[in-house]
Amino acid sequence: MVDTIEHGTIASVHYTGTFAEGGEFDSSRGKDPLVFIVGYGQMITGFEREMLGAKVGEKREFTLSPEDAYGERIEDAIQKVERENFPENMELEVGMVVGAHSDQGPIQFTIVEIDEEVVTADFNHQMAGRTLRFDVEVVDIRAASEEELAHGHVHGPGGVDH
Repeated sequence: MVDTIEHGTIASVHYTGTFAEGGEFDSSRGKDPLVFIVGYGQMITGFEREMLGAKVGEKREFTLSPEDAYGERIEDAIQKVERENFPENMELEVGMVVGAHSDQGPIQFTIVEIDEEVVTADFNHQMAGRTLRFDVEVVDIRAASEEELAHGHVHGPGGVDH
């Protein structure tokens, strides 16, 4: 039996995330816990680092700087995109999050300005540049199966079904 969170274990936690300046951005409370394999890139690095060594029932509160969360905002990630690159019937709005495909795979951006010929798109993560606070309670810890480690994600009861 595994009794502390360490690399390669599966952690189940309840959490509430808030912005440093106030306002909740996410919570698992009242829902299923968040379940992840520690050290497999499923969580932001600062969150995993802060949870290492925690035991079932333990509660932790911590604050993550942008560097330990979603990174600093990058001004070069705000780019002009020709309006003709969007479907003609697509109704664009400032603040809209758009999914697209690039040579590197799927991407998301937020529309920050629209004119007749050009759309200004922000390719930064929506939480880039933000300091985040977390209130976390460890619900369960278990060893990951060889299958889960090989696949890089948690499987439900009975193993893999994909």
